[in-house]
Amino acid sequence: MARSGHPDYARDMTAPFAFTHALCRTPAPSAVDGIRAGGGPDPELAGIMAEHAAYVAALRELGLTVDVLPPLDAFPDALFVEDVALTFAEGAILLRPGAPSRAGEVAHIRAALAERHGRVLELAGPGHVDGGDVLRLADRVIIGLSDRTDRAGAETLTALLGELGHRAQIAQTPPGVLHFKTGCGLIDDRTVLAVPAMRDCPEFAGLEVVLTPMGEEGAANILRVRDTVLIGAHWLATQALLAARGVPFRALPTDQIARIDAGLSCMSLRW
Repeated sequence: MARSGHPDYARDMTAPFAFTHALCRTPAPSAVDGIRAGGGPDPELAGIMAEHAAYVAALRELGLTVDVLPPLDAFPDALFVEDVALTFAEGAILLRPGAPSRAGEVAHIRAALAERHGRVLELAGPGHVDGGDVLRLADRVIIGLSDRTDRAGAETLTALLGELGHRAQIAQTPPGVLHFKTGCGLIDDRTVLAVPAMRDCPEFAGLEVVLTPMGEEGAANILRVRDTVLIGAHWLATQALLAARGVPFRALPTDQIARIDAGLSCMSLRW
């Protein structure tokens, strides 16, 4: 773990990672049956629970008020709350997940968002958007087209974001990258960590793009929270990269959630 001061957060409390609140959901026993793109070992429920608990604890230790919703056993992927909604200081947006098995999750988070946000918009269609394809920058929001987010959904979301005062750009997620944020994440408000396939993403214009070390493409789904970057514990070369740049980071276990195609950003809604 690196623990050093970082000027960006202190300088700009309006940064896209200057969160004060987060909303999470406890994994259900069915989480072991979450959507998986490929093979590999099966996840273990005890491991998923432990990783989720460590994640929630880290958010709280970083100063966020974190509420944790009850599990939804009928929806194995419901712990990944970021895919079904977006949250900002100005309000929340209910999304339409691209996987049919996740469509019912939206109804189960609606009331929780309404309790915490004075304004809740909804992407009622056409199209679909997963929150994992949405990257918030300091001056704009990037919506990545993928197998879970189509152009119709991205265009509808662009209009909804405009109602909350946010400008949006639509990008193309490279083949083989599940979600846009599977392949990238913010180091700070001017720097993005990205897999080599996203090196030349035109929507990164004006940002410094730092590439993941060879063999650590899975490290790209970092999560900047206030003055600290959360990163998977086993990505040692990427941790060394962050340390060399003077970026405070906290390493968290992600082995089990990675087995169900997930990472750090998708386990919470933050604002």
